[in-house]
Amino acid sequence: MSSASPNPGRRGELRVYLGAAPGVGKTYAMLGEAHRRLERGTDVVAAVVETHGRRKTAELLDGIEVVPPRVVAYRGSEFAELDVDAVLRRNPQVVLVDELAHTNTPGSRNAKRWQDVDELLDAGITVVSTVNVQHLESLNDVVAQITGIAQQETVPDEVVRRADQVELVDIAPEALQRRLSHGNVYAPERIDAALSNYFRRGNLTALRELALLWLADQVDAALAKYRADNHITDTWEARERVVVAVTGGPESETLVRRAFRIASKSSAELMVVHVVRGDGLSGVSAPQMGRVRDVATSLGATVHTVVGDDVATALLDFARERNATQLVLGISRRSRWARILDEGIGSAVVRESGKIDVHMVTHGEANPGWTGSSVTAGQRRLASWLAAVAVPSAICAVTVLLLDRFLGIGGESALFFVGVLVVALLGGVAPAALSAVFSGLLLNYFLVEPRYTFTISAPDSAITIVVLLAVAVAVAALVDGAASRAREARRASREAELLALFAGSVLRGADLSALLERVRETYSQRAVSLVREPAGVIACVGDQPCVDVDTADTAIEVGDDEFWMLLAGKSLPARDRRVLGAVARQAAGLVRQRELTAEAGRAEAIARADELRRSLLSAVSHDLRTPLAAAKAAVSSLRAEDVGFSPEDTAELLATVEESVDQLTALVGNLLDSSRLAAGVVRPELREVFLDEVVHRAIVAMPRGSTGMDRIKVDVGDAAVLADGGLLERVLVNVIDNALRYAPDGLVRVNAGRVGDRVLINVVDEGPGVARGAEDSLFAPFQRLGDTDNTTGVGLGLSVARGFVEAMGGSISANDTPGGGLTVVLDLAAAEDHR
Repeated sequence: MSSASPNPGRRGELRVYLGAAPGVGKTYAMLGEAHRRLERGTDVVAAVVETHGRRKTAELLDGIEVVPPRVVAYRGSEFAELDVDAVLRRNPQVVLVDELAHTNTPGSRNAKRWQDVDELLDAGITVVSTVNVQHLESLNDVVAQITGIAQQETVPDEVVRRADQVELVDIAPEALQRRLSHGNVYAPERIDAALSNYFRRGNLTALRELALLWLADQVDAALAKYRADNHITDTWEARERVVVAVTGGPESETLVRRAFRIASKSSAELMVVHVVRGDGLSGVSAPQMGRVRDVATSLGATVHTVVGDDVATALLDFARERNATQLVLGISRRSRWARILDEGIGSAVVRESGKIDVHMVTHGEANPGWTGSSVTAGQRRLASWLAAVAVPSAICAVTVLLLDRFLGIGGESALFFVGVLVVALLGGVAPAALSAVFSGLLLNYFLVEPRYTFTISAPDSAITIVVLLAVAVAVAALVDGAASRAREARRASREAELLALFAGSVLRGADLSALLERVRETYSQRAVSLVREPAGVIACVGDQPCVDVDTADTAIEVGDDEFWMLLAGKSLPARDRRVLGAVARQAAGLVRQRELTAEAGRAEAIARADELRRSLLSAVSHDLRTPLAAAKAAVSSLRAEDVGFSPEDTAELLATVEESVDQLTALVGNLLDSSRLAAGVVRPELREVFLDEVVHRAIVAMPRGSTGMDRIKVDVGDAAVLADGGLLERVLVNVIDNALRYAPDGLVRVNAGRVGDRVLINVVDEGPGVARGAEDSLFAPFQRLGDTDNTTGVGLGLSVARGFVEAMGGSISANDTPGGGLTVVLDLAAAEDHR
């Protein structure tokens, strides 16, 4: 066989069969693919295939070349692991590697099997593998909450996401339960326990939904990446997404509810977007948007805010970026007269929407009639210039045709004064000046003698024109001043709204990356990063983030030259930089807060260590002196030359010395173990441990002073757990010794049973037990419930036991024994599912 790589210089492909639950048939599907590839002439070998004793799965291995595993010896046992070197020497086109999340035996080439797979892929070999949804890192805590079982072996989601193909293997919960009951998944003695625990219908349904949602998210992410890589902005209706635009006004809640009903009919994702205009005209109070946010959150929608001078363009850009298929808008609140001059947001969105469906929703606030706020700044400017000509002309026409024979020059001049004031109130010094000059000319030409000439024969006419001009300019200046203050107020309102948005994100617990993502989305940027001098990039979001100030399109300094917020995308105007400066300070504050929290944690750890030291000195003062005093008295007696001891007395004194030394040894051992746990240096080496063996070793290792060894009854069968044998032995020594001391007259029973992929070890005594509600206090250091004479130890035994069990990925708890007494339960992972 040639040793050349099947794909020289090219990374191999990874194909993953994702199982919704154990037993759905992912290994069977992998072997089926192998046979199909073999029929096409592909060079396929099997490196790791876990049949779990299933006959039909084992039969599919026939005809497939198997690369022998590498045997790893560990603590007296041998384990079969993937032989990476053997596969590389064999150099097939395709290799089958089952159980991607598997943890390799210590001493293997890599710690995890997915790392072995990475080496094979780097060599150009295509790998077909399997993994169950409960082993995905991001779902580990969710699966534990659903099933009550924490998975000890996980694979990073990114490893599976990088796969070229991910195929879901899934069957209905009822079908999987039938397969289980027929003995096609587990051995007959394990069926009942599995059906009543892990394989309950509710558990299987929840796991199935988790797998479907996870895979759907990965498909969606792959589609988004493809569209971005190929610069595709057209909407692809691969998945329904509904965007509803809200202003924060009274109609917003109605629109969100209507959009939710539209989205729910097609199980679509619902996004609520609010556009903050650059001119501040759409400013809305925080309480108003707070109510809209509450409604959206209660309906399962996400809320987004973007900034844009052109609301229609901002809405459509957001919708296209999110690949939305439907856009929901409210009917305009503007009057018909306002829509004559400007088509409005709704019409512009409909005209430019392309493939996005637009829903125009009626509401109680639609068409309220004309209001001054409905006129835009551009419309107001155009109206003022038109009025500068139209108003004097209209007054002149009415005066010449109807009022000339009734009014004198004074009354006619007053009418033109009124016209000039009207134009001045519309705003703008230039239109008002034009209106004043034009009014004076019309008055002089049509109404002042000599008529129909611009000759000014009387000083009154000149004074009238000058006064008209002065009044117009003065009134227009006042109006402009008021308009300028109104614009400043609107800009302040806009800044306040944006600051409230970002501050609200921080108050709601957003981390640094979430805050930067909010900035990126709000200002439609390609990427946003926070840089610290001289450390470099602290956090970033988006594609191709900036790493230094020189490459940024917009750079915001945080005042002390230590932090910079860098934005890549369209350059932002100065009015946005003020808000971004405040946000950059918030981001820097989050970094400093995180550092202070870490520092406080270290200080708290030091304080706990100091408290532990003081408690330790207080607790061990008597317990160290007692055995030392007994040993010293016995040794002093033996050394006395004036007293003769019989052989029996000598043996008793020596036994006292030995018992005292054993007590000191046990005490020092527990103190050292407690210190190791507090320092976090306990590193268990997990492997298969048979309980019968470790329990009997623990009994042999009991302190010599322990009494009642004949009262211990052991019945653990052939149960095996994934644990560190040495640590588990220490745990059992402490727990059994505690049971013997506090139940001096009854039996102490040690038994074990398997539940799903966990093993429960019970240490049962018939002593007085503990008060209800105090069970958890048993495992606190320096705690001896009911012990007031301080002669039974420093109370570290069960505390050390809990620390060791949790370090091995298990848990320990205490419950009442039926009929009286205490039962301590150790919950550890079963070994068979982890080999």
